[in-house]
Amino acid sequence: MVQVLEELKYTNDHEWAHEEGDVLVIGITDHAQDALGEIVYIELPSEGDEITKGDPFGAVESTKAVSDLYAPVSGDVVEVNEALLDSPELINADPYGEGWMIKVKVYDHGELEDLMSFEQYTDFVENEVEE
Repeated sequence: MVQVLEELKYTNDHEWAHEEGDVLVIGITDHAQDALGEIVYIELPSEGDEITKGDPFGAVESTKAVSDLYAPVSGDVVEVNEALLDSPELINADPYGEGWMIKVKVYDHGELEDLMSFEQYTDFVENEVEE
């Protein structure tokens, strides 16, 4: 069973988002890293870059596939997890902790209402797995 944390918000592209004050921490879910397999490379934006809700902000490459990362909100990148550039396997080991990807100063906090809750994401993943 993959781990889903109750305090996070989720996208249907399997990114998670966590509010820390006025900053949003973003990563990929345990389900996503599990489906991807061993992650060998990650491409992330730079500090100061702008991301746009729904648009790709980077990519993750595993032994199985390359997948785009989609922005759950629009905002300015204020921090990038540089450790992932040397050790992308941290995403597999700890997707909700050491494997976080970027921190974003959100333009419109109303966009967070479009994200899924723990319950909605759990149902979404269960339905996806059944298909």
